Amino acid sequence: MYLILHVRKWLAGGLAALLLLVSGAILLHAALPVDAAVGEGDVRLPIIMYHGILKEEKRQGKFVISPAQFEDDLQYLQEQGYTTVVMADVIDFVLNGTPLPEKPVMLTFDDGYYNDYVYAYPLLKKYNSKMVFSPIGRYVDQYSDSDERNANYTHATWDDINEMIASGLVEVQNHTYNMHANQGGRKGCMRKKGEPVEAYQQALREDVGKMQSRMEEMTGVIPTTFVYPFGAISKEARPVLKELGFQATLVCESRTNTLTDDPECLYGLGRYLRPSGIDSKTYFTKTVKLP
Repeated sequence: MYLILHVRKWLAGGLAALLLLVSGAILLHAALPVDAAVGEGDVRLPIIMYHGILKEEKRQGKFVISPAQFEDDLQYLQEQGYTTVVMADVIDFVLNGTPLPEKPVMLTFDDGYYNDYVYAYPLLKKYNSKMVFSPIGRYVDQYSDSDERNANYTHATWDDINEMIASGLVEVQNHTYNMHANQGGRKGCMRKKGEPVEAYQQALREDVGKMQSRMEEMTGVIPTTFVYPFGAISKEARPVLKELGFQATLVCESRTNTLTDDPECLYGLGRYLRPSGIDSKTYFTKTVKLP
């Protein structure tokens, strides 16, 4: 009798442990990031975030890679069967169901450096690849009014941008006119501590709206996507961005995106920063985790 009771207690304890294990697995699955689950008809989209491209090794680092490294990236992606897309393709897929390539990938370049025009743009033409170029309006105006051209620090001009747009390989988006800074208590276009919501939204509306107007005036293009400076986000920004007509936003969180037929999936698209010092295969398989 004692043995039977002992066995029953052992079985009951084992069953309880099993139920606890299963429950934990279910909770863990529910906590997985959105990009972990892909439904039928959904598409996984990795987005790579570049900034500057320079030849001098001493200038390369977290935000600057070499032209050779960028070329290796383009070659690797093509060899693995990936096709570059831009935001127009992504928005068209989500809103209208227009098919994307079987293995899409997006390459974005933030800040609008002249060196991207000098080094990245020719490689895009060589490999027939596309990129999303998001300049800071203030600096485009500044260097368009100057004869100064230095790949180490100047920014692309309106003439450079128009040339790239005309190629059909470069799409331009909005990275603010003059809110790409960390000063006065504001990081990028974030709301300052204690700043009234109305005042914050008006400041954002004026700056981002100015960039929209300058882009349309100087290129004939009205950006559809807002690219957050530093990836710094305030929840009060989204209503303003939607009011200004933006259909999507890009952030700096490292994750692969899942595109569905829900327009809300276009807001807060994650991106993987591309630093120097990592070969293409290792970066794309270990960091981006391309299949």
